[in-house]
Amino acid sequence: MTALVTDRGDVIDLAVDRWRSQPDDVEQALLATIPDPVLDVGCGPGRIVAALAGAGRLALGVDPSPAAVHEAGRHRAPVLRRSVFAPLPGEQRWGTVLLLDGNVGIGGDPVALLHRSAALLRPGGQVVAEVDPPGARTQALTVRLEAAGASSPWFPWARVGADAIDDLAAAAGLRAAGFDVGAGRWFARAVKP
Repeated sequence: MTALVTDRGDVIDLAVDRWRSQPDDVEQALLATIPDPVLDVGCGPGRIVAALAGAGRLALGVDPSPAAVHEAGRHRAPVLRRSVFAPLPGEQRWGTVLLLDGNVGIGGDPVALLHRSAALLRPGGQVVAEVDPPGARTQALTVRLEAAGASSPWFPWARVGADAIDDLAAAAGLRAAGFDVGAGRWFARAVKP
């Protein structure tokens, strides 16, 4: 089992099997509604980027993990090994920044990540962030990845509940634009004015 474990001992299960499979029907429906070009932040093995590129759409993934980028390369997904906070190609020209699978938690500060995402977008572009359902707590965490008896170093992370996204988006200079919901997953949209 692969999981994020907090410094308080809480376990956050990860959907590793989903990350290694083709986009499901919920994800396909979501992808059909977002404008190109698409930047997938924290893309992991690049399955979303590979699906978009395979459909002839302009997409790029970024992930700081060498293992994730290597796996994405095996699938011919266009992915850079880089942090979202480092300089990226196409700044201020992306149509969509994706933060799927809880990646709105990258860095432990959702406002900073949403602000950076806004800086990557063209006017009218959108951030699509997968968030926890309404009623879930929004919180900053310190976590590590645990799998097969091995652990990563501790790093900052955050969980964001759907109830908090309007305020977080506004603090980042974005306008909240509602949710797409499917199979128990919540995807918040926020638009750059």
